[in-house]
Amino acid sequence: MSQSTLSPAVPKPDHVPESLVYDFDMFSDPGMIENAHDRALDLVKNAPPVFWTPRNEGHWVVAGHNAVFNMSRDTERFSNAMVSYEQIHGMIASLPEGAPKPLIPAPITYDPPHHAVYRGPLQRAFSPKAMAALKDSIRELAVELIEAVKPKGGCAFVDAIAEPLPVTIFLRMFGLPVERQREYRDLVKEHFEDNISDPAHVQVRLKKVTDIMHETIMDRKENPSDDLISLLWQSEFNGEKATLWDIQNYCVVLFAAGLDTVVNGMGLGAIHLAKNPELQAELRADPDKIPAATEEILRRYTFTLPPRFLSDDTEFEGVQMKKGEKAVLLLPTADLDPSEFDSPEEFNLAREGKAHIAFGTGPHRCLGSHLARFELNILYEEMMARLPEFRLDPDKPLTFHGGHVWGPNEVYLKWDN
Repeated sequence: MSQSTLSPAVPKPDHVPESLVYDFDMFSDPGMIENAHDRALDLVKNAPPVFWTPRNEGHWVVAGHNAVFNMSRDTERFSNAMVSYEQIHGMIASLPEGAPKPLIPAPITYDPPHHAVYRGPLQRAFSPKAMAALKDSIRELAVELIEAVKPKGGCAFVDAIAEPLPVTIFLRMFGLPVERQREYRDLVKEHFEDNISDPAHVQVRLKKVTDIMHETIMDRKENPSDDLISLLWQSEFNGEKATLWDIQNYCVVLFAAGLDTVVNGMGLGAIHLAKNPELQAELRADPDKIPAATEEILRRYTFTLPPRFLSDDTEFEGVQMKKGEKAVLLLPTADLDPSEFDSPEEFNLAREGKAHIAFGTGPHRCLGSHLARFELNILYEEMMARLPEFRLDPDKPLTFHGGHVWGPNEVYLKWDN
């Protein structure tokens, strides 16, 4: 990857000391593209726990575990939205009658107390009990996908298993046609690779998502079914019935998150297992260890980088920050912080004590974490039960993508039948 692929560097603001400037491009950093979590370890060792990067229009990066934890829970100073709920709704109220409303990803861009109102309808749908009811269908699909590639002696794991497994499950939950899976995934990929922050451009990008779902959204209004879109149509917010705008706001978040995030987690887990045949043998001999392996894989290869926006001038962890600035929570480095985890670079199946924050923390903690855990555990169980010892294909080296979700572009596995 050449330096020309990096975003342009912008000048350092006057309030940022030189000691806190560190050059890192979360979308195109060459080290991250080559090996995402080796680069994360490098950042842990060489970058400040909170630093400012001149890339992608200049922003803060919060890399240390304590700093990530504290910022995640401080929604008064560090908002999930560039513009507050009150400002958004004030602007909408001033629009001419009939004018289209801007799309506002919900509930992720709403802070407390509004966040709870919009997250509420989804809490039951994504509860541990509701997700446990999906276990049989998750396992059935995992078995089908693994058995389809088993005789071939190898596979492109992301394409053959890591995409279709969670994406199919989510499309069924959402009520979207599974046969359009490839079309949906291509749009999500385009969505996550786009790092242009201009509001007008963002609106165009979000509208593409709602447009591709529009027919299904409108059908569920008239013909409700047992799916998320129908559930949202039947919800109320602050005593008001859901509108098309409300449903669209939900859909831009759920669509992108449901069709992308755990795919990357599965790819990263497959890489670690393929590189460690002794771990495969241990898990095959004692499948009861698989949940612990899942949690340690999540810690060692955490993959999300959620943004925050400064609501006011403030001091955080001894650093002066200004209203309107952006901060990125670098969860992959937080879970590799030696001040929080002993020998964090080591995969330790017997690791005890401190929990990882791969799913975030605070009010915006990942809504789909229970579903993701079921999917990951079941996938690893079936891979250990059904595949012989597998390894990475040495002729097809790994590359990674950056952005707000890190992961491998593809993982080529081989095994001997």
